[in-house]
Amino acid sequence: MNYFTTEKRFNTVNEFYRRKFGAKVYKITLNGDFTCPNRDGTLSSLGCIYCSESGSGDFAGNSEHTLERQFQEIRQLMEHKWSEGRFIAYFQANTNTYGPIEKLKSLFETAILLHPDIVGLSIATRPDCLPDDVLDYLEDLNQRTYLTIELGLQSIHEKTMEFINRGHDLKTFEDAVKKLRERNINVVVHIINSLPGETREDMLATARYLNQLDIQGVKIHMLFIQKNTQLAHIYQENPFPLLSRDEYVEVVVRQLELLNDSIIIHRLTGDAPRNELIEPKWSLKKFVVANEIDKLMRAENTYQGSRSTR
Repeated sequence: MNYFTTEKRFNTVNEFYRRKFGAKVYKITLNGDFTCPNRDGTLSSLGCIYCSESGSGDFAGNSEHTLERQFQEIRQLMEHKWSEGRFIAYFQANTNTYGPIEKLKSLFETAILLHPDIVGLSIATRPDCLPDDVLDYLEDLNQRTYLTIELGLQSIHEKTMEFINRGHDLKTFEDAVKKLRERNINVVVHIINSLPGETREDMLATARYLNQLDIQGVKIHMLFIQKNTQLAHIYQENPFPLLSRDEYVEVVVRQLELLNDSIIIHRLTGDAPRNELIEPKWSLKKFVVANEIDKLMRAENTYQGSRSTR
């Protein structure tokens, strides 16, 4: 089943949520004060080279506040734009299954009970941070709420994964997807376009690869160069080419054509704090980028899955 509309030629997460829950659904980004094995010295103290000081949770709640307070603060901000809707509690910053199982249970059980209109839970993590006791707990949690696990892949190319210091290989990612799906847990995969050294075909190959997996969603991001990251130092010392807005739009459209039409598209570009972003500046206008993707798909009369070989 696909969730195309007259406006969108791909499966938007908004339309998917509307049909599943009968209402507009918003993510409330909470901060569970997690760290990451790729930053705390377990694997490395450097982290992925693009990762910000917040652990890619620049818009998450304040970890010094309770989950209840974080939820209320972010909900009040969102109500200025949307007065009605339901919610998904989203743990985004750092690695949200990296910690004692007691901590995970305390946070996640609290989160799903924060408000009667919370319909689900989304947890971002690394594929190498899903031990059996965590998987067993997530399987139980999945019986009681709409659960999604977001896994960072970024790229399928080993040379890229080594350069960005991911700290795991492709097989680890594949094993994590398999274990989650054996427990009927929904999986959303993150990929990044314009990683250093990658060609257009490399980016398309990553999208094409995703069709081999039993995944339910994809987030497509542009590479951000943010202040106070390893990537910023690399870029400032030896600038490398980044995709222009038009190039990014064209690559994303080609990726959408390759992706199975059953996969839900959770994001087509991302956010970076304005005062932290070095490049690309065009990414600050994310609605313009999204509109350009829609325009190109209409102009070419193409749609998600039109070039999929499954």
